[in-house]
Amino acid sequence: MQTAESKMISISIQRSPQDVYDFTAPPASFARWASGLGKPLGNEGTVWRFEGENGPVKIRFTEPNAYGVLDHYVELPDGSEIYVPMRVIANGTGTEMLFTLFRVPGMSDEKFAADAGWVMRDLNTLKELLEAE
Repeated sequence: MQTAESKMISISIQRSPQDVYDFTAPPASFARWASGLGKPLGNEGTVWRFEGENGPVKIRFTEPNAYGVLDHYVELPDGSEIYVPMRVIANGTGTEMLFTLFRVPGMSDEKFAADAGWVMRDLNTLKELLEAE
């Protein structure tokens, strides 16, 4: 397997790392800020189904942990998975939310840039939700 091009996308959130992690760790919470997932349809352990814009999507989430790791794996219709690393990291009294976007083989520059923009919009939504509480 070749090394994929990646882009690190981050946002500062004026809430404690524990607050950010507690809000984002439950998979059902992703529906509140991750616009591509849609509503949760149910789960079997760490594997969740969401109503995506192109039909049901399966996502396998990392078990809750003490390290701020929110990694997840999105299953594509062909059965392959996309690895999505996410981290909650302390930044002074606030938090840095880190998201690594990997370029899928065959993805155009335009689609990669559009996906990065989508992730940034979702992270801004997350920031707004957390800073409004």
